[in-house]
Amino acid sequence: MAKVKITLVRGLAGKSKRKKATLEALGLRKRGASTVKELNPAIEGMIEKVKELVKVEPVEE
Repeated sequence: MAKVKITLVRGLAGKSKRKKATLEALGLRKRGASTVKELNPAIEGMIEKVKELVKVEPVEE
């Protein structure tokens, strides 16, 4: 499976509890934080829900 680097580029102020919970599940707590995840349907769905707040880049293995 492919890996992706997910970076939080926008702050959480004023965002819904659901978006905050989704970002928490992805491991992103503060602006500028990054995490590397294995790309699967669940992660793709979470990224889609918060796409305006994050930047997604492929990771070379």
